[in-house]
Amino acid sequence: MSDTVSVKTVATTPFEGQRPGTSGLRRKVKVFAQPHYLENFVQSIFDSLEGFAGQTLVVGGDGRYHNRTAVQTILKMAAANGFGRVKVGQGGILSTPAVSCIIRKHKAFGGIVLSASHNPGGPDEDFGIKYNVSAGGPAPEKVTEAIYARTQAIAEYRIAEAPDVDLDRLGETRLGDMVVEVVDPVADYAELMETLFDFPAIRALFAGGFRLCFDAMHAVTGPYAREILEGRLGAPAGTVINGTPLEDFGGGHPDPNLVHAHDLVAAMESADAPDMGAASDGDGDRNMILGRGIYVTPSDSLAILTANAPLAPGYAGGVAGVARSMPTSRAADRVAEKMGIPAFETPTGWKFFGTLLDAGKVTLCGEESFGTGSDHVREKDGLWAVLLWLNVVARRGESIAAIVRGHWAEYGRTYYSRHDYEGIDSDGADRLMAHLRATVPGLVGQTVAGREVVLGDDFAYTDPVDGSTAARQGIRIGFADGARIVYRLSGTGTAGATLRVYIERYEPDATRHDLDPQEALADLIAAAGQLADIPGHTGRSEPSVIT
Repeated sequence: MSDTVSVKTVATTPFEGQRPGTSGLRRKVKVFAQPHYLENFVQSIFDSLEGFAGQTLVVGGDGRYHNRTAVQTILKMAAANGFGRVKVGQGGILSTPAVSCIIRKHKAFGGIVLSASHNPGGPDEDFGIKYNVSAGGPAPEKVTEAIYARTQAIAEYRIAEAPDVDLDRLGETRLGDMVVEVVDPVADYAELMETLFDFPAIRALFAGGFRLCFDAMHAVTGPYAREILEGRLGAPAGTVINGTPLEDFGGGHPDPNLVHAHDLVAAMESADAPDMGAASDGDGDRNMILGRGIYVTPSDSLAILTANAPLAPGYAGGVAGVARSMPTSRAADRVAEKMGIPAFETPTGWKFFGTLLDAGKVTLCGEESFGTGSDHVREKDGLWAVLLWLNVVARRGESIAAIVRGHWAEYGRTYYSRHDYEGIDSDGADRLMAHLRATVPGLVGQTVAGREVVLGDDFAYTDPVDGSTAARQGIRIGFADGARIVYRLSGTGTAGATLRVYIERYEPDATRHDLDPQEALADLIAAAGQLADIPGHTGRSEPSVIT
């Protein structure tokens, strides 16, 4: 370090439970605000890495409460541990896909993302941190497990004693021997989007009167959407609503679904509804798509974008393959089969797509939890999905509803729903899953809800690229007619447990494509509750959220 900054070595002791979940470590702000808690985890990240001396680290977050404080801590620790440069978003803000974009473009060693994604923000709400590797994606399990092991043995951390960095002024400053570069959060990402999509066609779409309502939910995508949609594509001012990132997301829940994106849903249900509605989440990696009179499920969105991706310049060469998380409906599989490309089923967690993307085995990937992305970065990307939809609409000259119905007519409709039981007792949730593990394999050959059960297992995965394995990834019940029931516990909450139940069935008959999904799936929904004894194990007779 230079003479102007000294490094302090601070004695510490481990905290229990610093194991990263499906997307990093998430806890309440008050947990992260404890002395040494964040520092222990950051030092454990650095202690688990090799060869970063003098290298570049990217740092940014979704702007939620505690973001700025955490950024300052990380900058000082990065300097003390020997990084040569940190690129940090202005104001400490970077969307999760923008972090991935910057890591890849500037060949950074890795990045630290500060976000609890779609979870609420504020002094009494949630915070999160995760490490992304040099490919731009979330750290694979071997890295997160090494980080966790280090958190259990850590005895000290290193931090520079220095004033806070001015995060609001673009440009370079020094923190000891390390350069801190405050960058425009949007510039590199917007430049990448211009290479992927037919901006002139989308500009012409807006110039012709096409109306979009994009709900940024007072989260990180506000500045990105305003610059790209209103600035570069000419959408009218006001197209982006709730566009200013707030530390508490305006008191809302920045999860782009039909329950929480209520301002958008109200706009789409009004007499003067726009042609298209879209929303993104806290850190900008999720999306929801609506048309006039139609909601596009994330599973259908992945399938439709896979079928239409070559309409965008960045994908004109075709789609190498498609990957989906196991609970995501098999609608994309049917597209892949018709296109003659491979379809991969992975555990939940974007990190499982990374090896497939890096190996060129897939071009698009998606999760039922409102995440869609491609090989342009190594994260799901909410605004990217909106832009690809706009590109498809512009090139096809059809409404969202017409595109979706045309897709169903060609490929059949997969009725799909997810029922979330949030904040349930963790012991009850564990008993429920243990009950299913013990009983579901024995259902094979039996009849449930008038269907023959042909599959009953706890999903396990072997990565076709690196051979890594993941077990106990969710209980699957598969039926002879293609219907499925899936149960899994979510790893993204910070209090209690969240049980997710996924129900789907395939309907090839185009005359039966207008049913309400809850009605179309009613017998399977009832069976799902009975097979798991959800009321008995959770005390809940109804889900908290239905999507």
